[in-house]
Amino acid sequence: MTSRARSDVARKSRTQNSDAASSAARPGRIRERNREQILAAAEQEFAQNGFGATKVQKIADRAGLPKSNVLYYFSNKKRIYYALMDSIMGRWNDVLSKVTPEDDPAVTLAGFIHTKMELSRTHPLASRLFALEIIQGAPVLKEYLSTTMRDWVRERADVIQQWIDAGKMARVDPVQLILLIWSSTQHYADFQVQILAIEDKEQYNENDFLQAAEFLTSVILRGCGLEVPVSSA
Repeated sequence: MTSRARSDVARKSRTQNSDAASSAARPGRIRERNREQILAAAEQEFAQNGFGATKVQKIADRAGLPKSNVLYYFSNKKRIYYALMDSIMGRWNDVLSKVTPEDDPAVTLAGFIHTKMELSRTHPLASRLFALEIIQGAPVLKEYLSTTMRDWVRERADVIQQWIDAGKMARVDPVQLILLIWSSTQHYADFQVQILAIEDKEQYNENDFLQAAEFLTSVILRGCGLEVPVSSA
């Protein structure tokens, strides 16, 4: 076989392997995209209508997918709701979920506050939907709150306690600290109408959230005996 023939065979083989890999990956991308479309549509529907009045067909219509496709990914409305809430909590708590006793508490807490504030700006409906669930007595998420969320908070609180015991920060109640950060950052999404009325504004802008994040970071960190990191000041 000539060198040119060998080159052609090798090129053909690479093309076939590339096509095969692309074909194998494509279904995974399609599934992920469809799930994201369904959850985005569900966020809108649940926030607008509440859990009880939301229909799977309406979610499908908003997602631009057949109802059968929605039920292929999520067998019923409650599973869609659970998945959506899990996604919301995952976005909110991603920074703190990775925390270790070796991390710098000031940098970690500042990052958590700024991330939560940015999510209040970009995903206000998610915050309001979660607040609505809680205000109603958590009829769907009560078990989740008393198991998965409770365990998550206790694990994060244990790391904060280790920072305290190591003398890295002041003695504060770790659980109350997490609750304070949750509530203060989500306030800007849940009570948007109130804040805009008080500040005499038609709508927020990105700088409003940045200033609020810097204010909360300063107050909370200094209350924990920490200096605000330069990048967050």
